[in-house]
Amino acid sequence: MNEITSVRAREIIDCRGIPTLEVEVTVEGWAKGRFAVPSGLSRGSHEAFELRDGDTRFRGLGVRKAVENVNKIIAPAILGMDALSQREIDRTLLELDGTENKSKLGANAILGVSVAVAKSASSFLDIPFFKYMNQYAQILPLPQFNLINGGKHASNDLDFQEFIIMPEGAESFSESLRIASEVNFILRDILLEKYGKSALNVGDEGGFAPPISDVREALDVLSEAVKKSGYEDEIVYALDVASTHFYDRNEGIYTFQGLKLSREEMIEFYDSLISDYPIVSMEDPLYEDDFEGYAELTKSLDIQIVGDDLFVTNPKRLKKGIEMGAANAVLWKMNQIGTLTEAWDVAQIAMRNGYNVVVSERSGETEDETIADLSVSLNCGQIKTGAPVRGERTSKYNQLLRIEEELGENGMFAGKKWRKLY
Repeated sequence: MNEITSVRAREIIDCRGIPTLEVEVTVEGWAKGRFAVPSGLSRGSHEAFELRDGDTRFRGLGVRKAVENVNKIIAPAILGMDALSQREIDRTLLELDGTENKSKLGANAILGVSVAVAKSASSFLDIPFFKYMNQYAQILPLPQFNLINGGKHASNDLDFQEFIIMPEGAESFSESLRIASEVNFILRDILLEKYGKSALNVGDEGGFAPPISDVREALDVLSEAVKKSGYEDEIVYALDVASTHFYDRNEGIYTFQGLKLSREEMIEFYDSLISDYPIVSMEDPLYEDDFEGYAELTKSLDIQIVGDDLFVTNPKRLKKGIEMGAANAVLWKMNQIGTLTEAWDVAQIAMRNGYNVVVSERSGETEDETIADLSVSLNCGQIKTGAPVRGERTSKYNQLLRIEEELGENGMFAGKKWRKLY
């Protein structure tokens, strides 16, 4: 019968000690699926609504209201439904909420149920989750390892948010993880020698947060670590600029590290960085609503331009970007849109139109490893889930090691192929 027999939500805490929602769904009284909803600190203004309590508990960040919405509103509506009918269930969730941005029930409440249903279905069928979502799943993603943090993710004066390595020359996912870990060890030693113990502080996503304010200085330190590791020929770089956070909407300029730059000057700055460092991907290099600027930048720079705040995993914004030629990749975060089905469809729209998809974590993560499975299910070839340290990050990497083992010879590591998968 595949009937949903139980739906239960609870309040847990994420890696920052901030509450989030965990949902358990049971099928036929025994097959359980569980999902812990992540939460972002660096959020685009067009993301779906995350419901918080706003009272005195946890400085107003509790999620008891979202928990209650699951237990008292959503659960009665989907009990008895077929757990294998994901689209029908997600449609029911959207109808229960009835708002454009999930502001009635909360996108966190809705997503928690949506993904937990899918995981309970895979448990019921005794199929690994990545295969349940796509029986043809076979591509292990190339990770984007965030080794230096700045912006909203750190307490230093770096305006750019993430400085990333991509070991695309590795022969396997497991080798890419080993390379990144070894580079991270060396980076730690370099930072300690150059800046002292305070440089070993880490940001929200596990990357080091050294006392650096200059973008080039951060890239130079990262380059030094890569060269000392012996993997210089295997590694390329990526940046998450998160430029909306230092964009002045009133003046229409970008203010960072003492500079005040126009859109055109920002593009020139990026061009100079690409000339001096092996940067192959930039995320959110311009203000989140500057579709025209993104189109201009995408034409000017022959690299991957990833829209996070630009697209917020939203089909309407992605379609607008495709029509205008703005960016050429989408950062894929389920909680930006609210249901598994909607997020899945956004990825399909992107890939059908030649846009890359980068499955991504949030700064507020838990030990939940679901996005690791989904990165393989989508066959998208890229995942971004932080530094290779701390349990909320390594849970994803360790799950990918298990999937790599399970796929065996049937699996393919994206490696350098990430550029031309579709």
